[in-house]
Amino acid sequence: MPIYEYRCKDCGKTFEKLVFNSSQSKNVECSHCKSKNTEKLVSAISSAGLSSGSSGGSCGYGGFS
Repeated sequence: MPIYEYRCKDCGKTFEKLVFNSSQSKNVECSHCKSKNTEKLVSAISSAGLSSGSSGGSCGYGGFS
């Protein structure tokens, strides 16, 4: 169950919403002003692992034989 970040187009506030399925990600209500004029934002966390040149941290690495 992913948590998405949204921005309200009416009041400008950003908020997070736990979404159980993709159909719930539409018409999300703003937690501040209750408007349904919202948009899903691209999370910084979702792109954090995409940088090149990162060292270590891969699963299974540890020198076990």
